[in-house]
Amino acid sequence: MSEETMGLRALKKRQTRENIAHQATRLFLERGFDRVTIAEVAAAAQVAKMTVTNYFPRKEDLALDLHETFVAQPAATVAGRAPGESALAALRRAFLDAVARRDPVIGFSGPEFARMIVESPALVARLREFHEEREDRLTACLAKETGAAPGSLLPRLAAAQLIGVHRVLFDETLRRTLAGESHDAIAGALARAGVDAFGLLEPALAGYAVRR
Repeated sequence: MSEETMGLRALKKRQTRENIAHQATRLFLERGFDRVTIAEVAAAAQVAKMTVTNYFPRKEDLALDLHETFVAQPAATVAGRAPGESALAALRRAFLDAVARRDPVIGFSGPEFARMIVESPALVARLREFHEEREDRLTACLAKETGAAPGSLLPRLAAAQLIGVHRVLFDETLRRTLAGESHDAIAGALARAGVDAFGLLEPALAGYAVRR
């Protein structure tokens, strides 16, 4: 198989996935997540129901299709931190950069999307799983980066505190979005809250996982 053929197949798969996610989001916003079936998403995207489930094994991931980016981001930030930078400093820097970009991964969305999430128990539960998964990823990363002994609690304790900050700030973004605040107003509030929240962890984590 030629590289050109492989490239076309990859492009077709990406386009199919994007189309399914787009049609699903449109239906969810129109009618509410819990009122839309997989079969209806398949019909709107003009694909088989099995095609939908091949790309999105769980219905919740049709609405929350940034799953892998969301889960992997904190660990990737720590793994890529600069020499002399601690895990805490790297995550604070990345968060403030994401605020400046109005990044959807940290919660920036329209009020309709935010409302769809909070009104669906299934989506709220799935988001909780996302936060737990990203904590597990960060734990593994911190253990590797610090050479922690197997079974050491320190990487998990540090990850729990760092992801706890991200979770609270994500919820605050949703809350302000639902309250009708503009992205600019939310960004200003989040930047201040981020500095305060990560600052609270300074006494414990400022010198932890500093890259040599």
